[in-house]
Amino acid sequence: MAAAAVAMRIAGPVAGRRTLWTGTPEIYFAKAIDNSRLVKVEDPRRNREMKQFATALCCLFLFVFMYAWQHFKAIEYGYQIESDKRALSAATEMNRALKLEDASLRDPERIDVMARRMGLVPPVPGQVIRMDASSADASGPVLASASPITVLAGQ
Repeated sequence: MAAAAVAMRIAGPVAGRRTLWTGTPEIYFAKAIDNSRLVKVEDPRRNREMKQFATALCCLFLFVFMYAWQHFKAIEYGYQIESDKRALSAATEMNRALKLEDASLRDPERIDVMARRMGLVPPVPGQVIRMDASSADASGPVLASASPITVLAGQ
């Protein structure tokens, strides 16, 4: 019989398949443990260490958060400054163009040419009355008054 077991172990239950013996099988036993009657003892030293650790962690988080906030605000302000610089340069360029256009529109030669094209002629002597000459005489307040106007026909 021992020879048959050895032959069975060598040949195996199925021909061509060999089983290896690995030793003793592991056996697990389940044991119910009841910890409901246990009371946890507070360790004041551990509690103090945990409070110190939590405080240090909060301070570290606060420092990192403040650094990140300052960094992102600096980047945001940089973009805002660049945007304002572009707006300023555009406004300066527009101001320069408007001043140039104003100067060209106020050119007396241009106005004279346009007036002649429209059929206007230069005023004759006595036709122009300057208003600023009379205001120089009065040094005090001036009351409004109506004065008769004479219109000369044919001139």
